[in-house]
Amino acid sequence: MRHLEGKVALVTGATRGIGRGIAIGLGEAGATVYVTGRSLNNSSSDAVSGSLSETQSAIEEVGGVCIPVRVDHSDDEQVRLLFERIQDEQDGQLDLLVNNAYSGVQALKDAYGQPFWDCEPSIWDASNNVGLRSHYVASVFAARMMTKRHSGLICTISSWGSMSYIFNTAYGAGKAACDRLAADMAVELKPYNVASVSIWPGIVGTELFSRFASEMNQTNDPEKNNSFLSDRYNWETPLLTGRVIATLACEPNVMRRTGRVQIVAELAKKYGIVDENGDRPASLRSLRFVLPAALPLLRNYSWLIPDIKVPWSLLLLNALSSPKI
Repeated sequence: MRHLEGKVALVTGATRGIGRGIAIGLGEAGATVYVTGRSLNNSSSDAVSGSLSETQSAIEEVGGVCIPVRVDHSDDEQVRLLFERIQDEQDGQLDLLVNNAYSGVQALKDAYGQPFWDCEPSIWDASNNVGLRSHYVASVFAARMMTKRHSGLICTISSWGSMSYIFNTAYGAGKAACDRLAADMAVELKPYNVASVSIWPGIVGTELFSRFASEMNQTNDPEKNNSFLSDRYNWETPLLTGRVIATLACEPNVMRRTGRVQIVAELAKKYGIVDENGDRPASLRSLRFVLPAALPLLRNYSWLIPDIKVPWSLLLLNALSSPKI
């Protein structure tokens, strides 16, 4: 269904990974999709490199319209000019912003397993400059356009790492702040009929994450080889998040979701959306994921386990590391 025909969307950080998948999902639904990234063409031999031109080709293959714009989201002036361009080209229309730009993946990988005091303080900036800060800056310019039209949706890509420890301290603090950013923006945007939500994908098989899992498979550590990362248990493709956001963006009552976390797998189930491979992964708080994740022998029989979600009240008691009251 091309239910986003006539809509204008912007996806930041869309040269590869989840950003590319989101952009393809929006293009598949008929939106005119602006995509940003630092590389217009792929001139690298890196196996996980990506480019805006590749994303544009992928969107056009599914019948979408893509406008690639080279932007370094650490440069506020480049971001300002991006929104000025959208303002001029689309007569002030911007229906959807997806805050996804993130440059901290390699830094997280390099620092994996190290306590924060053994890392250089610069890991904070690597995790949260083109990430948390760039999401705020893009949202400022998007809100100036959306509030004038009294319509729009801002989706900020966050993570289950905002609830419990994943990767490192800087990452968790940044993701928790992304959720708070989405929630607080929602308070100020609500009178203008503009929604702001935080999006939590599951375990997404991006190019970099797939390579990380492959490296784990090559180790001799039986614990790592038995993890749900190495065997890719319950993974999602980046396209699933795109399809979910595309459907969310056309909900007639999307304002009832504003200020809240939206879990990709749970929305996919609600909307009847399947992933690129035809599967529908379980939410990371579903017993269908939790039990096999803890007991690997159950993974081949996960379809027998009820898809019952652990209540938020229990998650807050058992999973939330910080803050505690």
